[in-house]
Amino acid sequence: MSESDVRPIKANNIKVGNYIVHDGEVYVVKSAKTSKAGKHGHAKVRMDIENLFTGSKKNIIAPGDDKYMIPIIEKKVAQVLSLTPDSAQLMDTETYETFEAALPEDITLEEGGYVDIWKVLGKTVIRGTRADAGNQHQY
Repeated sequence: MSESDVRPIKANNIKVGNYIVHDGEVYVVKSAKTSKAGKHGHAKVRMDIENLFTGSKKNIIAPGDDKYMIPIIEKKVAQVLSLTPDSAQLMDTETYETFEAALPEDITLEEGGYVDIWKVLGKTVIRGTRADAGNQHQY
């Protein structure tokens, strides 16, 4: 993880829907509640988070001044070149670069079809299908 892949944020500034890096994995924040600072204490942030790649859920509590990293997510369109039982070979529609990504459980892919992909922290995840390669920047 390099500095160009992430940017810092304080825990008390994290909002629902933000993506954060926790224990080297990317999570989406499902809920975030900040408690008030006490007489001798600091504010605490309680977050329910869900892993972007595996779907596993966690609950974390952190001091409001703790720093987390927000990953830079590159959103693109790719064409499905071929399918194997556990992965798909894809081609970026802008650079024509080919690469592989794990097959999502809840999305049905077809060879020759187009998909929305996210590249985050060196991993590629398929987020959905699309009818054609046009309108690439409407998410």
